[in-house]
Amino acid sequence: MHGVLLAATLPLFLGALLSDIAYGRSAEVQWANFASWLNAGGMVFCGLALLWAVIELVRKDRRTRSAMLVFGLLLATFVLGFIDALVHAKDAWAMMPEGLILSLIVAALAIAATWVGFSSYRTGDAK
Repeated sequence: MHGVLLAATLPLFLGALLSDIAYGRSAEVQWANFASWLNAGGMVFCGLALLWAVIELVRKDRRTRSAMLVFGLLLATFVLGFIDALVHAKDAWAMMPEGLILSLIVAALAIAATWVGFSSYRTGDAK
């Protein structure tokens, strides 16, 4: 389940970044609205993935270094994504360039969290 939540977080934050880039190039206000909605969707899935990561950390048999790294990356993604959502709540002209910069950082953190999260999964391990 954690993999599904991580996989859903990444394209939403990437879409928000691409929408911010499109808004910066075209000044079409609808792109800023798209970025805001995609960021909100990414926040929902990031929050659920963060909750799942907390559950993984509580379980003693699942507590590993990579699980703690995924938790830290997801926490940073969630906090900066929330700040990005507040920036996107401003007027479309007022959110640039902070919205674009924050979307870039949040997308990079989401990529890192997904990368570390998927690289830590192992198949076929017998206990």
